Amino acid sequence: MLVLIYSIVIKDTVGSIRRFHVMKTEWGFAELLPLDSFKNTSNGYLFEDSCVFGAEVLVIQYSGLGQCLEMTKLTTNFNSYTWKIEKISSIKEEFVESEKFKIGELQWMLMAYPKGIATCKGKSFSLFLKVADYSPLRPKSRVYAEYKLGVRSQVNCSSSSKGDCTKWFSNSSTGFGYPSFMSLSYLNDKSKGYIVNDTLVVEVEINVIGVTKNLS
Repeated sequence: MLVLIYSIVIKDTVGSIRRFHVMKTEWGFAELLPLDSFKNTSNGYLFEDSCVFGAEVLVIQYSGLGQCLEMTKLTTNFNSYTWKIEKISSIKEEFVESEKFKIGELQWMLMAYPKGIATCKGKSFSLFLKVADYSPLRPKSRVYAEYKLGVRSQVNCSSSSKGDCTKWFSNSSTGFGYPSFMSLSYLNDKSKGYIVNDTLVVEVEINVIGVTKNLS
């Protein structure tokens, strides 16, 4: 009987690895085998109204750490920052960066490529949001945030924005954005009012949803 029971367990769990921890202390099967098969005496699972169960366990040492997401105060209000790029036509560098600004626990920064980046070079205005300083956070923490990026028309005060985007920001993924945020021809169209007196107004809205922490 033991051999039969073991063969069923092994068959149902080939390739499966289960992790036990304080938040998940048990694993099992909602249906190990049909009840009719279990009660059928010819299968040998029941003998004299008794049944023998067994388990074979292989313990794998795991050195990693689990994480949980600490939610910040839920709100639909975004924190905003405005950046004026002056003398944009005279910029010789491939990209320019805004000053650092604080939202939540982090210092953020905007990065713009006035003439575009990579395959969008010479075709589009490229715009990105990145984390400027991770030092306030715990090691290996990640930030889950929603953001909108935009450029403001200085003629009618409307904004051309892209979002809402939700991303995980971390030490290995510090920034996100749009290589092709807006075509250069559209951006430089005087009737749109995006560039006035050689100045472009860039806007960002950020809502920090939560920050991960390691489970001990």
